[in-house]
Amino acid sequence: MGLLTFSINVTLDGCVDHQEGIADDETHAFFTRLMDEGGAMLWGRVTYEMMESYWPAVARGDEKAPPAMREWAVKLEVKPKYVVSSTRTDFPWTNSHHIAADLRTTLPKLNDPTPAAVLLGAGTAMVYPALLAAVGDRAHPTWRATSVGVYRTWRDLGYAIGALLAGLVAGALDLVWAVHAATAITLVAGVVAWRTMRETVPHRQARGPVGT
Repeated sequence: MGLLTFSINVTLDGCVDHQEGIADDETHAFFTRLMDEGGAMLWGRVTYEMMESYWPAVARGDEKAPPAMREWAVKLEVKPKYVVSSTRTDFPWTNSHHIAADLRTTLPKLNDPTPAAVLLGAGTAMVYPALLAAVGDRAHPTWRATSVGVYRTWRDLGYAIGALLAGLVAGALDLVWAVHAATAITLVAGVVAWRTMRETVPHRQARGPVGT
């Protein structure tokens, strides 16, 4: 499987909501460049329907939008869009493709039509199954089961320990401090990953640590 890139807007206090935040020209220009580097988009049905309700009209010129937003919309219009859904089969938006099978088996097969990269973003429901498929694809068969097990163990420990820690901090101080604590831990984890993890895709290894 080719490179799988996950990107999403999130505030420092952990809010993920497309109706919040400031989507300025700089933000749209960044995501346009990120989309240019990818060969396709990978979404769930909910994200697809949210995007479908607005961006095609911007691309056609039916909705007024600044140049950066229109550039994003026009490029998104022609970009292949793979949608995972078990409840909907009709996806009329230009260059949309339905994925109904198990994501673990279909995601690696996207490498042939999208050798550049697959960009996963704008929603959270697809993150964990897609990452599990990516881990399983990159791991050698002799230690694939172990790698998936380690990933799921640390992920689930994060749920348990994070909830417990948030409760203790909120009880000792207040809810605002619990949010601040979660933000600080997330930031530290991101810095550790950035400094210690190495790229596994051969043609990107020269770039050094992940994110550089």
